[in-house]
Amino acid sequence: MSAASPGTEPAASVTVPARPTSGGGKRVLLAKPRGYCAGVDRAVVAVEKALELYGPPVYVRKEIVHNRHVVDTLRQRGVIFVEETSEVPEGALVVFSAHGVSPAVHEEAKARDLRTIDATCPLVTKVHREVRRFAGEDYDILLIGHEGHEEVEGTSGEAPDRVQLVDTAEDVRKVTVRDPSKVVWLSQTTLSVDETMERVDQLRERFPEIADPPSDDICYATSNRQVAVKAMAAECDLVLVVGSRNSSNSKRLVEVALQAGARAARLVDYAHEVDQAWLEGVETVGVTSGASVPDVLVMELLEWLGERGWGDVQEVTTANEKIAFALPRELRGTGEGARSSVR
Repeated sequence: MSAASPGTEPAASVTVPARPTSGGGKRVLLAKPRGYCAGVDRAVVAVEKALELYGPPVYVRKEIVHNRHVVDTLRQRGVIFVEETSEVPEGALVVFSAHGVSPAVHEEAKARDLRTIDATCPLVTKVHREVRRFAGEDYDILLIGHEGHEEVEGTSGEAPDRVQLVDTAEDVRKVTVRDPSKVVWLSQTTLSVDETMERVDQLRERFPEIADPPSDDICYATSNRQVAVKAMAAECDLVLVVGSRNSSNSKRLVEVALQAGARAARLVDYAHEVDQAWLEGVETVGVTSGASVPDVLVMELLEWLGERGWGDVQEVTTANEKIAFALPRELRGTGEGARSSVR
């Protein structure tokens, strides 16, 4: 994995304030970057624009992004979330989520005469293109990812006869390939960088000639948020990650915090979910959020902590993100510069 992420600039210097040496030094270390990535913002804006242009109801296959607050807010505005394309009335408008869908889903939508808006994150689309390319060159493709995740299902669906999912170390031992000289690994975009490279090392032991992706598959935002957490974790008695339990990248932040030296780490959707018992004996609280989390939820958590004595907030900046994505082509010309109002 490359040290620098496209569309980001490293912070001029990263200084993490040292742990207070005396009692009473309650403080919060606030990670930056955190929260919304460009792909999430694009997907949410796409749904908001669809509501604005066509009026409710707008159907969305699966959750547009993996965040409870975002989904509940959009549902209140007239969005109907469905599990399968078959649940959308014929001829209606459906938005495909940021996680991507397989060609079979596109075909089903076409057969049902559905109007579609594809809000797949461009970085996920890149992995789909890699699958098609390597399948076309007759490679066996080992996709590192979590079984059942929507992104994995969509990516695998590009070439189901060529893709094998590698989730665990046991999967590495079980995988079989036709020609060890024609095998490549790709990955789900929202994994832990360290976990992914551990799987790659295991795969390389079995298949020394395994090819790497043409470029990093782990998305810039996932990587940046993990780097920011690593920078501050060792100073934290507790790291609070704002994010939903079905958010892969949010769950990874909890794991990364613990691996990087945090004494405890918890995942919460809202400030009121924080158990006060978690704060017993805690001086330094680290705060971050997953890539599908609006910053308003982080601000509410900071306010909640401030009311309980953790009012000293110090930001730890490891990168400055500049990247932005154009809206899906179906919505081009309707205000590409807009930002999601669910922030």
